[in-house]
Amino acid sequence: MTHGLMLSIDAMGGDHAPDSILAGVNQFAQDNPKARFILHGDQAALDRLLADLPAAKAASDVRHTPDIVPMDAKPSQAMRKKGTSMWNAIASVKAGEAAAVVSAGNTGALMAVAHLQLRTMEGLHRPAITASWPTPKGQCVVLDVGANVDSDPDQLVDFAIMGEAFAKALYGLERPKIGLLNVGSEEVKGHEDIREAMRLLRLYGASLNLDIHGFVEGNDISMGKTDVVVTDGFTGNIALKTAEGAARLVGAFLKEALTSSPLAMAGALLASSGLKKLKDRMDPSSSNGGVFLGLNGLVIKSHGGTDARGFANAMAVGARLASSSYMTQVADNLLRLSAARAAAQTPVQPAAAVEEA
Repeated sequence: MTHGLMLSIDAMGGDHAPDSILAGVNQFAQDNPKARFILHGDQAALDRLLADLPAAKAASDVRHTPDIVPMDAKPSQAMRKKGTSMWNAIASVKAGEAAAVVSAGNTGALMAVAHLQLRTMEGLHRPAITASWPTPKGQCVVLDVGANVDSDPDQLVDFAIMGEAFAKALYGLERPKIGLLNVGSEEVKGHEDIREAMRLLRLYGASLNLDIHGFVEGNDISMGKTDVVVTDGFTGNIALKTAEGAARLVGAFLKEALTSSPLAMAGALLASSGLKKLKDRMDPSSSNGGVFLGLNGLVIKSHGGTDARGFANAMAVGARLASSSYMTQVADNLLRLSAARAAAQTPVQPAAAVEEA
């Protein structure tokens, strides 16, 4: 899959950095022996850990970076502080050294620094963060999940364009079905902006060959009613964290039930293989790796509290996207969307006026 692909790693970002980060790099390196990595962080700390991680050590170039972005730092602070592990990791992508950057650091700071260095793609209003949401059918792409507190109708259309290209690139879907998150599925439901966004999606969807399903509700996400769900970052972030909390609660309830008596424990032993499969599917780390869509470069955001498995999964997302045509697809669709917007805003001249001209 990787074929010598270079990934830039913010080794000091995250709640458990650099230990869990390098353990994740090692796990990914074992599964992808042709991959290579640029590790940005404290040289002494990284060398000490790499001594026990042979796969990561053999594939990594360590760039000494003593400064870090604290997990509680404000985005404005991170933007002013050049030379941090986060800054330098993104700079490697900007310079063309690496195909993607992966960080478990402060989300707001990562978005701010990435936006400052990489800028948004031409024709795009704002970038967005996407999440892959497990469903009975596979994965649903949800965006925005935190980059923008509020979004106007045109921005929601942009998100649909990016989400569709992401679903095609990462999950191989030929024509992803797109839904717009609302308080109801009926066309008359929701506030004015959300109804206007649906009008625009239907208006531009035909010329862009988008499969617009319509409005979806919160419970439709987990059931996989559509392949892509578009919403603003405020709503999307709350929905995502609510779902993750519910998954952990169900897991805790299940563990409690299966250890409540000797008979229950015996039943759990008999069903251990099925229970392990269930645990893996419910584990948020199995879908780890949010992508900052719309930038001139690939930036992958791992959960801050991720373990090694979760970080390796985030790296896999970056590798798959970097090996795909995602960036080209988004750029092409944005050009077509810009043309469709211009055509929609151009008034049609009366026949007499055309003849006179």
